[in-house]
Amino acid sequence: MSPVPPDPGPPASPEPTRPSRARRLVRVAFLLIALGFGTWAVAGQWDAVRAGFARLSWPSLALSLLAVVAALGGGMLTWRALLADLGSPLPLRPAARVFFVGQLGKYIPGSLWPVLAQMEMGRELGVPRSRSAAAFFLTMPVQLGSGLLVSAVTLLAASGPAAAAPYAWVFLLIPVLAVVFEPRVINAVIGFGLRRLGREPLERPLTRRGMLTALGWALLGWTAYGLHLAAIVHELDPSGVSGVSTAVFSVGAFALSWCLGIMTFVVPAGAGVREVAMVAVLAPVLDSGSAIVAALCSRVVIILGDLACAAAGGAAARRPAGPGRGPAGSPAGDPAGDSVEDAAGDPDAARERDPADREGV
Repeated sequence: MSPVPPDPGPPASPEPTRPSRARRLVRVAFLLIALGFGTWAVAGQWDAVRAGFARLSWPSLALSLLAVVAALGGGMLTWRALLADLGSPLPLRPAARVFFVGQLGKYIPGSLWPVLAQMEMGRELGVPRSRSAAAFFLTMPVQLGSGLLVSAVTLLAASGPAAAAPYAWVFLLIPVLAVVFEPRVINAVIGFGLRRLGREPLERPLTRRGMLTALGWALLGWTAYGLHLAAIVHELDPSGVSGVSTAVFSVGAFALSWCLGIMTFVVPAGAGVREVAMVAVLAPVLDSGSAIVAALCSRVVIILGDLACAAAGGAAARRPAGPGRGPAGSPAGDPAGDSVEDAAGDPDAARERDPADREGV
């Protein structure tokens, strides 16, 4: 009897690569272009922004910025959870660099710059490009679906049907987007798309646990965004409604305006669309002038938060790794950071899963 060959195991992730000089120059150019467009977005409204900031106290601005950083962290952890569920769990610091630096691409006209940047930086950490792209495009409907759900619930809770009624047509998308959270459905959709493109199927289908983990981080992100806006709204009209009502209403107002902005793919980072939507949604609690100030100040604080997170993520990823650690802070010999402890919000995500736990297989 011939010996049984050993099980080759799941497909290995590509080895991490060191960026070439040309690639580093491209990355620097990408950052400079993104910073230029971000600065242009602020400079175009600078007089109104400066007047708006004059109405806000430094403590409220600091609280607003801290809440934005927390919200952006929730977005990063949503993406990281999806990437881990697809088979590439990254340590926190390298994941932050890939996500936050890549996100600066949203300020460049066109909707593909963030995913292209994340694909290239992820490849240096051993993440296949196709897996980075899948995680990016899955993050969008997860955030969109959760954002619409949050906005419907919070607007109804804070102001009743009158506040949510004008946007009922948007909330009709919630059942459609809910399919994203059912792994059997989304795995089938992804598999069909990959076959049509002539690509290899996903090595590790999405699981319900991974999707719920991503959803949990997304919901925390929306809560933080609401606190960011509430800090501004309360300063502009401190006698309007109670602090709790302001916070609840602000969560829904921001989530709805973000969702409307992100549906406009041709506009960088939803610029303009989100502000117009926010002014309309804030009408029940602010006069039109104060609502415009709130929308503009929110935009500037978010830009500052994006820059701060990108700088912090890049600096943290460049810190020397500890003894026995490989590139990007992953264990030596484990280029993709595929360790149980580093799984994004899921200690079991880096283990081989029992077939019964997989959805859609």
